[in-house]
Amino acid sequence: MVDSILFDLDGTLWDSTDIVAEAWNRVLAKEAKVDMHLTGDDLKKLFGHPLPVIASMLFTELPKEEQLELMDRCCAEEHIALEQTCGKLFPHLEETLKVLSKDYKLCIVSNCEDGYIETFLKGSRLSAYFTDFECPGSSGLLKGDNNKLIVKRNGLKSPVYLGDTQGDADAAAYAEIPFIFAKYGFGSVKEYKYSITQFSDLPNLLKSL
Repeated sequence: MVDSILFDLDGTLWDSTDIVAEAWNRVLAKEAKVDMHLTGDDLKKLFGHPLPVIASMLFTELPKEEQLELMDRCCAEEHIALEQTCGKLFPHLEETLKVLSKDYKLCIVSNCEDGYIETFLKGSRLSAYFTDFECPGSSGLLKGDNNKLIVKRNGLKSPVYLGDTQGDADAAAYAEIPFIFAKYGFGSVKEYKYSITQFSDLPNLLKSL
């Protein structure tokens, strides 16, 4: 019987890409070495990768150290933007989390920078529903190992992982956690056993597992 749910964040719980794209563009407009204007759709194709990977995919003309420094500035600007305007929450998110939290421990594991999950929790006002969260910016570990860390730290016995990308599926497999594909999200997954087409489908699916 499932006792807990680990959630990806971007493309699973919310869509912050339009706000983040505007924030990053403000930083990039001041960067003489980069001629680039990003859209939310551009970021949907990138989110889910670790930030150093995103930096290397975007800022190919820069040395690695400069890629990471520019990404840090973009992330700092996005935090300011997301503190002012919350990203778009997926439909029926809070009412579904309220139902789920009665029977399961809920945690977030995302490949993001330190502070990003906290910004989501503050802006969405959903922190009361979550037991724990982790990310590379805090632990120094990628998603698969952060899954293991969350499971161990919270004594989870039978977790599942909900995400929307192949990276999520791979990280769940690495941690030996059953994966549920969020079809409504940003990405695609090659193979999956379980899936939902909207967030509110999750309670009924879990009852059948």
